[in-house]
Amino acid sequence: MQSLERSLSLKDAIYIGLAAMLGAGIFAAIGQAYQAAGQYVMVSLLIAGFIAYCNAVSSAQLAACHPQAGGTYLYARERLSPLAGFIAGACFLTGKTASGAAMALTFGHYALPGYEKPAALIALALLTGLNLWGIQKTARISRAIVVLVISSLLLLALLCATSPATDIERLFSAQGFSIYGIVQGAAIWFFAFAGYARLATLAEEVKNPARVLTRAIPVALFIVLGLYLLVAISVVLVTPGPLLGQTSAPLVAALQSAGLSAWEPALRAVAAVACLGVLIALIAGISRTLMAMSRNTDMPTFFAKLSEKRRVPARAEVTVAITTGLVIIFLDVSEAIGFSAFCVLIYYALANLSALQLTANERHWPAHYSYLGLIFCLLLAFSVPFKSLVIGALSVAALTLYYCLQRRYPRP
Repeated sequence: MQSLERSLSLKDAIYIGLAAMLGAGIFAAIGQAYQAAGQYVMVSLLIAGFIAYCNAVSSAQLAACHPQAGGTYLYARERLSPLAGFIAGACFLTGKTASGAAMALTFGHYALPGYEKPAALIALALLTGLNLWGIQKTARISRAIVVLVISSLLLLALLCATSPATDIERLFSAQGFSIYGIVQGAAIWFFAFAGYARLATLAEEVKNPARVLTRAIPVALFIVLGLYLLVAISVVLVTPGPLLGQTSAPLVAALQSAGLSAWEPALRAVAAVACLGVLIALIAGISRTLMAMSRNTDMPTFFAKLSEKRRVPARAEVTVAITTGLVIIFLDVSEAIGFSAFCVLIYYALANLSALQLTANERHWPAHYSYLGLIFCLLLAFSVPFKSLVIGALSVAALTLYYCLQRRYPRP
């Protein structure tokens, strides 16, 4: 069996994790989360952050024990059953494909308003080509993107917080309280944290994965949570609620509300770059899960082939790009985010269930984190908008049916 090259250090892994998360939440999900949770959007963010930490703990421990490509697909297959592993893989493939489409469309909304879908498709094609060039190129691009995005978001938070348009009552209004709205907001925010899964799927390309992944995943998650809180508070302080809940470019709306429109071109450029950082990591992660499933014949073995020169799963990456392009054509940003959130939450529920099978010697954290992660992932998964739930469930069910038929009627 062909193996991927182990070339990523601890610093590389942290940067890839940060790049995979930073574009998703602040630039795309904050408006959707506010529409669901209203003034309690910060509560939803903290809930999502806690659940993400529980999941990160489970994923990091499992990745240390199983340092091969595949993520929860591999963990559930080894710790639960082949069928559970396939369902996890199906959730990852469908959910992350929807995430990629959401990021590409968000890039279009910021970079080229009015031509979102053509811009998204062009970005997808270019980044697929970059991934085919090799994973080290991906890590270097991710590092540059992270430095730019963090610096820009800190500047945005400072500008909004010191603007005369700030209104502290927007943070503490008791209007519109809804437990369901808060939970749904947390499910949408969870989409913003799911990027650390990319590190687990890249485990076969990390040096000393038992040491690196148990550090890189929690570190990247805490950095992102702190930055999200800072920026989200500053945005809510200056942006009227109805506007924040309806816009496809919430940070641009915040600048306009704060009377800082002169900064808009720069913000659009940074947001576009951040979304590209998420998208490039998504393409790499999805293709490697598809490769791992193909190695085990759960998906056609055609996708397990690595390119001779670059040692990357070229066939899998091209197929992922084509599928993501189809989602871009047929869904909008909000539908893609809800679809992704449902599938990813089921995926992490299986990760937590797999982590509960770890022995005492394999644990780095107590088992109660995995129990809490399992319970809350299921709760949030079934709180997403009904249309997104149905699309996600049908997609995973279709792939699972393929798996069952393949096992019942195997090819010669």
